[in-house]
Amino acid sequence: MTLNGWIQILVYCGIVILLVKPLGGYMHRVFDGDRTLLSPVFGPLERGLYRVCGTSEREEQHWTTYAVALLLFNLAGFLVLYALQRLQGSLPYNPAGMTAVEPGLAFNTAASFMTNTNWQNYGGESTMSYLVQMAGLTVQNFVSAATGIAIAIALIRGFARASGKSIGNFWVDMTRSTLYLLLPFCVVLTLASFFLFLPPPLCSSVPSPPLSFSPPPLSFFPFSSPFSLPLLFPPCFFFFPSTAAPPFEHPDAISNLIQMVSIFAIGAALTNVFGRMIGNQRQGWAILSAMGVMFIAGVAICYWAEAAGNPLVHALGIDGGNMEGKETRFGIALSALFAVITTAASCGAVNAMHGSFTALGGMIPIINMQLGEVIVGGVGAGLYGILMYIVVAVFVAGLMVGRTPEYLGKKIEAKEVKMAMLAILCLPLAMLIFTAIAVVLPTGVASMGNAGPHGFSEVLYAYTSAAANNGSAFGGLSGNTPWYNITIGIGMLMGRFLVIISALAIAGSLVAKKTVPASAGTFPTDGPLFVGLLIGVILIVGGLTFFPALAVGPIIEHLAMAHGQTF
Repeated sequence: MTLNGWIQILVYCGIVILLVKPLGGYMHRVFDGDRTLLSPVFGPLERGLYRVCGTSEREEQHWTTYAVALLLFNLAGFLVLYALQRLQGSLPYNPAGMTAVEPGLAFNTAASFMTNTNWQNYGGESTMSYLVQMAGLTVQNFVSAATGIAIAIALIRGFARASGKSIGNFWVDMTRSTLYLLLPFCVVLTLASFFLFLPPPLCSSVPSPPLSFSPPPLSFFPFSSPFSLPLLFPPCFFFFPSTAAPPFEHPDAISNLIQMVSIFAIGAALTNVFGRMIGNQRQGWAILSAMGVMFIAGVAICYWAEAAGNPLVHALGIDGGNMEGKETRFGIALSALFAVITTAASCGAVNAMHGSFTALGGMIPIINMQLGEVIVGGVGAGLYGILMYIVVAVFVAGLMVGRTPEYLGKKIEAKEVKMAMLAILCLPLAMLIFTAIAVVLPTGVASMGNAGPHGFSEVLYAYTSAAANNGSAFGGLSGNTPWYNITIGIGMLMGRFLVIISALAIAGSLVAKKTVPASAGTFPTDGPLFVGLLIGVILIVGGLTFFPALAVGPIIEHLAMAHGQTF
């Protein structure tokens, strides 16, 4: 590890922290329906959309109505995206003449983008037409992210309101997320990309450089169009299979920094929105502090492991850290930082191959996802994920002091604890059971690129990424098979909707409760003691659940490497 590496890491953290309050304040005004700078631009369009949908910003929904609207909307998106892929060969804007996507892969891709996972079992430039990528995948990038933000806002209302029946309006929350937050965010980043690094808009291909052989032209998706999703936006998909590593998509340290900041900006700012909506910003900072402590710990371990390098390579007289699978323009520090960021959020982009990390360095991204990406997390998903752990943490605190658990003046009772545990335990259900089956089935083993614990880690990473709705890949696993397409798709759906329904059920239960005034015996939840308790609960629950699987994979691989054995 070097001082320069740590300075880069701390500069990144400082930028994210500086964005939390202004971005959180803007988002709070948006979801409260207050006037913003963009209201004159998007206000008429917003009201027009409400009229088309037969709703209004004054109409609110019970949590069950909110959930039904969400599920139907996502089902419609799934079916449309599936149909676009299956009919691709007969649809326009397909200059390369792409044929229909086979059913298993189409199911996997539709589930992936509808759940904001963005796992890609295909090469973007060789499988999907421009129409499918723009009208299907890009649209789902926006609405799936907006859905996550809407769930987070609805859950916040459950804590903030008292003696009510409604938690907001799904159509209003999703519309405002898209118009006032995601669309402007993307336009700004797209304009920045024009000046920094991306190819010109609507560029379809360029000639290959002169080589001793004649490769085909280099294909480009029109990703730099102002109306398409830029590669820097958190719920991103990538035209090239190597995601954020190619120089056409990610050429230098500036583009790397922009993308890393954009991945965390909205998720971190939502903690400030939480504090503002409940009337106590210290609560939001406490949540962000817990996230930050776990994030820095993960970066430190990953950076240390990669900087220490491989002892087997050192034995050959080659000193230095582990640069296998990394781009020299980013180096070890920024590669380790990006790996922790992308797996602490629902991003899926990688600027280095995680499968080429050392065993312990590659274990940190797996742990980030296994914890439900509560370390900042994806847009919306990180906040409602960590609120599930907060419910459990205050329940544990209540047991320790012999009082009825309370959080923000709301009594936490059996229903909330059961729903929180359902949300937490559905992830290991999808991650571990599918992994266990895959590593014993011949069809699952046949796709593994490596034997031993590293091969096990490949499979574990795939199902962990799917259920956590992350979308990044360890590398080495050939996932485009009927078995993996179907089971990974099911894992994505379980990880998304079991958590969402549980979160909405908690919101509906809490919003109907009265607020109990704080007393001398109330456990403070905005100080260091609660931050430590929350981190402890997250790590203990994750450790007890996933340690056996980690022991079979990266931990054994590390011990074997230390004794001179490779896989």
